[in-house]
Amino acid sequence: MNENKTHKSNLTTITQNKRVYHEYFIEKKFEAGLLLQGWEVKSLRAGRVHISDSYVLLKDKEAFLFGATFQPLIVASSHIVCYPMRTRKLLLNRRELDYLFSQVYRKSYTIVTLSLYWKKHLAKIQVGVAKGKTRYDKRLLLKESEWLLHKKRITKYLYR
Repeated sequence: MNENKTHKSNLTTITQNKRVYHEYFIEKKFEAGLLLQGWEVKSLRAGRVHISDSYVLLKDKEAFLFGATFQPLIVASSHIVCYPMRTRKLLLNRRELDYLFSQVYRKSYTIVTLSLYWKKHLAKIQVGVAKGKTRYDKRLLLKESEWLLHKKRITKYLYR
């Protein structure tokens, strides 16, 4: 057996929601499956999906994805009505759903979408339990990141 084989990563990112990291503190991340129709899978493969304004809503012991836009392809079947902003069900374990319910209804957290990716041949979405940032928090993080950049520049020229 050849142990020098390089294993190819089975994760292929479709889209990311970078704005979430600026607006929220992410406490915990979960991986969930999506219940999709055929035309939605085709638009995923084409990369025609936007999750920047999407969020997760919990209802009747189930989780649903709201606000994600799946743009239908022109070659989509004509006998199926395609709704780009359709509500999609998330596939999570009961234990994960119970945890999310407790965080949202007891501690006033929000569930936001972080990224959408392929795991082998399955479409997965990464959701995060998040708490909103205030303006002060955003300014403080910006100040810290600018200081880190400045510090790197100083050390770069110091050790030349």
